Amino acid sequence: IVWIQGFDKGAVLSFSFNFHEKFVTSCTCKLPLHRLLLLVCRLKSSVSFLSRPDRPNIAYQKLKGRNPGVIFLPGFNSNMNGQKATALEDFCKSLGHAFIRFDYTGCGSSDGKFEECTIGKWRKDVLSILDELTDGPQILVGSSMGGWLMLHAAIARPDKVAALVGVAVAADHVVTTFKRLPIEAQKEIEEKGEWKYRTKHNEEGYYSLTYDFIREAENHCVLNSPIPVTCPIRLIHGMRDGDVPWEISMQVADRVLSKDVDVILRKIGQHRMSDKEDTKLLVNTVDDLIDKLSTVA
Repeated sequence: IVWIQGFDKGAVLSFSFNFHEKFVTSCTCKLPLHRLLLLVCRLKSSVSFLSRPDRPNIAYQKLKGRNPGVIFLPGFNSNMNGQKATALEDFCKSLGHAFIRFDYTGCGSSDGKFEECTIGKWRKDVLSILDELTDGPQILVGSSMGGWLMLHAAIARPDKVAALVGVAVAADHVVTTFKRLPIEAQKEIEEKGEWKYRTKHNEEGYYSLTYDFIREAENHCVLNSPIPVTCPIRLIHGMRDGDVPWEISMQVADRVLSKDVDVILRKIGQHRMSDKEDTKLLVNTVDDLIDKLSTVA
């Protein structure tokens, strides 16, 4: 058995490679050899940085091609190397369309401190990517929190955002969840300044959110009034999503002004929507929108 070590943003990752079984193991995962090699190649591929004089630099990978381009917006505490992002990149490459994936401030390879970030700062990250790295119409694909941010981008840049695809859209979710807590629990969080938000997606079993993060997020809620987005919208959600209720996608569909809205529910879909059939559905949905936009153009 050989131990392979790699690092990203100061965190050491250890893998145990078993030559006989041809898989890589760690305390949290098992990866087939071909998947590991593909992952290593992607991580070693050219990562660029968008320099901003007044904000931390954003790490991104850009594939040149024709429009409409596609931009992937990750979820909370996620990064640009997830399966959905890379699958879309491979698809866009096969078609010759432009594609961008990136890390929010404080996440992945981008600069900044995660604990100092807010929904508003990440919103500005998305707008920076749109303003500085793209020309012409773009399809935004937002996963979970990224689906919330894509709505803000479409409101702020209607001339550039040609269509939206949401995967388990988490619009307003952190604020809504907080407000559903008992008043005593809300007051305790306010006094402590910290909310241990339960999750099954990390070893600790919770995300540590500051009270200030929650209060700031309230400024970006979109479901309390009509959402002024008129472009085509496709919303994909798993009905077995244990993190973000699929009803949120229905609320978004109801609130947006666009008439061209489809909600696609996967009966056995989980929150991350990353199994083979989920990924195929996502790629096909983006493909249909590319055809639609190209026909209109």
